[in-house]
Amino acid sequence: MSTPSSDVRPRIRRTHLALFVKNPFETASWYEDVLGMEVTARGDRWVFLSFGQKHHDIALIQVDPASPTAEVRGDINMQHYGLEIEGSMDDLRRLYGMLLRKNVPVVKTTDHAVGYGLYFTDPDGHRFEFFLETVHDDEEGKRLLGDYDAPSRPFDLTPL
Repeated sequence: MSTPSSDVRPRIRRTHLALFVKNPFETASWYEDVLGMEVTARGDRWVFLSFGQKHHDIALIQVDPASPTAEVRGDINMQHYGLEIEGSMDDLRRLYGMLLRKNVPVVKTTDHAVGYGLYFTDPDGHRFEFFLETVHDDEEGKRLLGDYDAPSRPFDLTPL
């Protein structure tokens, strides 16, 4: 018996992100330097970058300078792109120190009840988060997020 089409749900294997930027070639060097990515392909107006497992995880695409929204980032926009890190709190602290040494704008550090977040922006103002998960049981994570209203409490993180 077949499943009705209204019950069909995608089974996502992985994701990638495509961002409009002013200059993908200049911005790509920031992604290589700060996020440790590798350029895997480039065209006349775009660059693909990878964390090392797939052909691309982030695509940087040059915005059309004639576009009326080329210089405008309104409130309705991507809030952030989270990058879960492996390691410990000291690894998150080292990443914080690295961002500061590279003069990367840090937006905030937060306690999410299920882990800790370190938010920062790329040269075009896109917000990213290094996330250190501390609750590894998904059911417990769902409960905590619901009980605490998906918290984003300020958190003091000492950079290393």
